Amino acid sequence: MDSPTMGRRLYETLAEQIITGVLKPGQRLDERDLAERFEVSRTPVREALRGLQERGLVEIMPRRGVVVATISLGRLQELLDAQCEIEALCARRATESMTTMEHKELELLHQQGAQHAAGGDQPAYLDTNNQFHAAIVRGTHNAVLISMLSDLRDRLAPFRQTQSDVEFRLEVSHAEHDAIARAIFAGEPDAAFVAMRDHNVRLSNNVLRIIRSRESVVA
Repeated sequence: MDSPTMGRRLYETLAEQIITGVLKPGQRLDERDLAERFEVSRTPVREALRGLQERGLVEIMPRRGVVVATISLGRLQELLDAQCEIEALCARRATESMTTMEHKELELLHQQGAQHAAGGDQPAYLDTNNQFHAAIVRGTHNAVLISMLSDLRDRLAPFRQTQSDVEFRLEVSHAEHDAIARAIFAGEPDAAFVAMRDHNVRLSNNVLRIIRSRESVVA
């Protein structure tokens, strides 16, 4: 029997294989073949394919069905750049508007992130990482910014999470989170802006490096 999270896990596996070039642009993804390969029913396969289509990783082609999409490097760079700037703005705004309780929540999440990074627990760290960023965005108390960034982070999540050197990345990520948190707690909005933008720029450059490497292999 398929578990409730099977579709999500299958989506993450296929997204990683598309981004890293294991699955090539134009390659057909057949529901039956995927179900047999991963030993699941077609229900989680359909769920995974829907998620991939929503994020532009696959497309429906006439008479061919679902195929791996060609990732537009220019479009991806625009999305990453937008996230860098908008989330940096959120860090600045949150520094000016977060409540004491919101500060405490962020502090707790930051401490949990430290524990997960030190233990090399990637799944736990990524979950806490998402909560850390979400807490800062909520701290803006601006529904438009919250909605815009939520959409961007969701669309870019498959790319941002597919990076090498995981253990080292956790340590670096937490150190950058520390700079962001310190600026927010100290009430320094410009420093929070710079720290958040620098954090996202590093991640974005890593993503673009992976995609460029994949394109060179395909070529």
